[in-house]
Amino acid sequence: MPIKIQDDLPVREILEDENLFLVNEDRAAHQDIRPLQICILNLMPKKEDTELQLLRMLSNTPLQLDITFLRVSSHKAVHTSYNHLHKFYYRFDEVRDRNFDGLIITGAPVEKLPYQEVDYWDELCEIMEWSKTHVQSTFHICWAAQAGVYYHYGLDKVMLPQKLCGVYRHKVFHRRDPLVRGFDDYFYIPHSRYTEVPAQKIHDCADLKVLAESKEAGVLLCTAREGRQVFIFGHGEYDRYTLRDEYERDLAAGLAPALPVHYFPEDNPENKPDLKWRSASQLLYSNWINYYVYQATPYHIEEIR
Repeated sequence: MPIKIQDDLPVREILEDENLFLVNEDRAAHQDIRPLQICILNLMPKKEDTELQLLRMLSNTPLQLDITFLRVSSHKAVHTSYNHLHKFYYRFDEVRDRNFDGLIITGAPVEKLPYQEVDYWDELCEIMEWSKTHVQSTFHICWAAQAGVYYHYGLDKVMLPQKLCGVYRHKVFHRRDPLVRGFDDYFYIPHSRYTEVPAQKIHDCADLKVLAESKEAGVLLCTAREGRQVFIFGHGEYDRYTLRDEYERDLAAGLAPALPVHYFPEDNPENKPDLKWRSASQLLYSNWINYYVYQATPYHIEEIR
């Protein structure tokens, strides 16, 4: 799939080295098609890492995607340069009059805080409300999934006894649902979080449809409004070494973290982690783009309501 991103976006060179299909701005302007407009609200501190991870996930479809990066104005980023944000990211007030075929809202390391204490909570609520009338389908990741089911359906999170961290096995439900089409009965996805929305609350919510769940990690994937809202409580976009880097960061900070479960071979952090979630994760993103975005969105994007 050709992903249209800015020609000078720093992660572009890495994506090209990985042989992903990118289209430059000039070539895209001369193609007689309507690319899908995908907005990524990036709430993660290291934004370039997340850009790379998500663009990899969006690379497995023949459709052309025009990517717009969005940031919140009510929070000052300290791990990403101002020049990068100013050059490649839009503020919400700059896109609020636009429509998008798809919106991805990333996780954020603020899960221990009550939602109302997150400095950009009001702005995020405004964006989630706006998405109901200006976006065909919104894909919420990890903390954003928790925030989404709280904002839309009133399901609050709870603190876990200890951090849930590792690569977990999930069972597929409702196999005919387009989002899990082509999945095996069981598949693996990483989780990394201190909180959860209790599984029973999600199952009891008549508006939510659970599509995948783990005995150890709880509900992974659910949808609402016939796929216009998708919530994934794990991190399918993570790279091979993301959990290792988080573990070493927490170790250096004196937090005495437990080893990520089902991650290091023989539970030895010196061993190279097995990458066993990439194919399922790419299939999930491809299904979302194909069935809940491309197949559902109107040709005239301004007709999204």
